[in-house]
Amino acid sequence: MGNGKRNKQKKRKKQKRQLIFRLNIFFLLVFLLFSTLIIRLGLVQIVQGEEYQREVTKTENVIVNTPAPRGNIYDRNGNVIVGNAPLNAITYTKAQQTSQKEKLEVAQKLAALIEKETEHVTERDLKDYWMLTRPEKAEKKVMKTEKEKLSDKNIYELTLERIKAEDLKEISKAELEVAAIKRELDSGYALTPQVVKNKGVTDEEYARVSSRLSELPGVDVTTSWERDYKYPLILRSVMGNVTSDREGIPKDQLDHFLARGYSRNDRVGKSQLEAEYEHVLRGDKAQIKNVVDRSGKVLGTEKIVDGQRGKDLVLSIDIHLQEQVEKIIEEELRKAKSMGGTRFLDRAFVVMLNPKTGEVLSMAGKQVKRENGKLVFDDFALGTVTTSYAMGSTVKGATVLTGYEKGVIQPGSYLRDEPLQIKGTPIKGSYKAMGTISDLDALRMSSNVYMFKTAMKIMGRDYYPNMKLPYSPEAFQTFRYYFSQFGLGVETGIDLPMEAVGFQGKDVRPGFLLDLAIGQYDTYTPMQLAQYVSTIANDGYRMKVRLVNEIRNPSRQPDEIGSVLKQFEPTILNRISMDDSEVKRVQEGFRRVMQAPGGTATKYFGTKPYRPAGKTGTAQSFYYYPEQKRSYETYNLTLVGYAPHNDPEVAFSIVVPYLDSDKNPINKYIGQRILDAYFMGINQENTESE
Repeated sequence: MGNGKRNKQKKRKKQKRQLIFRLNIFFLLVFLLFSTLIIRLGLVQIVQGEEYQREVTKTENVIVNTPAPRGNIYDRNGNVIVGNAPLNAITYTKAQQTSQKEKLEVAQKLAALIEKETEHVTERDLKDYWMLTRPEKAEKKVMKTEKEKLSDKNIYELTLERIKAEDLKEISKAELEVAAIKRELDSGYALTPQVVKNKGVTDEEYARVSSRLSELPGVDVTTSWERDYKYPLILRSVMGNVTSDREGIPKDQLDHFLARGYSRNDRVGKSQLEAEYEHVLRGDKAQIKNVVDRSGKVLGTEKIVDGQRGKDLVLSIDIHLQEQVEKIIEEELRKAKSMGGTRFLDRAFVVMLNPKTGEVLSMAGKQVKRENGKLVFDDFALGTVTTSYAMGSTVKGATVLTGYEKGVIQPGSYLRDEPLQIKGTPIKGSYKAMGTISDLDALRMSSNVYMFKTAMKIMGRDYYPNMKLPYSPEAFQTFRYYFSQFGLGVETGIDLPMEAVGFQGKDVRPGFLLDLAIGQYDTYTPMQLAQYVSTIANDGYRMKVRLVNEIRNPSRQPDEIGSVLKQFEPTILNRISMDDSEVKRVQEGFRRVMQAPGGTATKYFGTKPYRPAGKTGTAQSFYYYPEQKRSYETYNLTLVGYAPHNDPEVAFSIVVPYLDSDKNPINKYIGQRILDAYFMGINQENTESE
């Protein structure tokens, strides 16, 4: 028993020594760990303290681009047609981590300082605002049991869905203004200035916001711009439009512009000249450096590169001539509408070109409608390239030249103008039987029969009474091929998007070929008609039609035009295949139309000192009346010409469609007056220069 007791005592002593040893090891480890921690802390605070302090307060430079104004558009004489009007602007640049609550606070403060239109606020905007300002009510829109089964996104969408019109009525008029401002703050991109208001910013609003900028994080006062159309009723449809700050880049063109360095909210040309020359008119953006901390808060800004407005366009248009031409169209339409027989007359067009260069001197179109008993006129200059009509006898010059080229007639060929009896069709003829006439007489007096017989010859037959016309689709191709050499039925090359080329009749029965030969089957635009007569005036050379003459660098002086960056030279598209002598023959026929006794336009132009040449035209047409769902027979009155006939400096086309009668000489009155205006203006310029 004694030995057993001693053994137990030894065992307890041994366990005690082991415990003390283990405790010593543990305290040693704790000592070492604390020593390591103290040493590490010392290193962090003393040796690496400055480095970590820099990391904590580290900032980042973020470069953003801000848009610059667009380039100006001038007429050929340096008159500004489109410029930029400066605007006071209030902008907002949100930080990368700006919360909805922070933006709401800014919107509420701004609403007390400025007036904001609310017309663009949508129902969705109001619902978002209601949720943000009434969180307790919004919380109750979705039950707890529903929330357990839904994601945050689905809960949000369900809440929106359950906000009713009655809830939105709680939003006061003052709150509606806050919601409108909040909408603008939400629409911007991080670190990119977003316009909150730039139209109608009063000096008082500008000053109030300026004095409170320290209380409005992200808000700034600056200057913006809007397109200033100096002649808002003239050529407006041709100048086109620019998107607003709210629109930014159109969705269907987003990839195109983003790939070229644009931002989503950049303003871009969205139609006509503004769109066609977007790459020229766009300004060079200013670059601003935003200094932000790790949380995304903007600490300061610095301008790196100044912006510069876009390059300028100098058009071939003479704006003063354009004004006169548009006034003439309006006056003649007003006069015609007062005389009756014009139920469906609602438009008229004039195009004036330099036939030797293809420069557009004037392109005018007017649409007329009656409102409250008065005639109202809208600009429709774009219709000269986007709408097409049957042009009637004005195309007979191309028909005669086609006959020459195919060898079925020659200069000096005589054919008998007589009523034509063709099997299975009503009698076809001219407005009177002219007897045996030459090609020159056929143009001078506008013979339909001469053209019919020429077309028959191209089909391979000479006329005889009660003949059956041969089926000849190839003859249609022949006419259209040669007509296209003049610019009829093909693009003119004008520097505008979406140019129309007219419509070709699909039915190739032979009777329609006769109609094609006198301009009563296929349709052409007023611009194509002007290019056609210019080609004849220019000895058979078809020039590319141009609206822009020059691209210029922006001037630093507001009243001056900058230096020439690029000048567009005249471009020959093709030379028609007819001989010079044949072209001269048709030119003589056109001269006789306007200057020789018996010419269809001699009464109106025979005594003019500028000695014009040209061709009249009348085409039967149809006007579709949508209210009655039926068509009415009408007439298109046309006129083409150039002057002087021996050295042309201006060519023109006139198209007045949809008259009840072909007896109204509105096309000739317009022709008289536009040529008078052109040559009177030239004489005035010469007198002033002397």
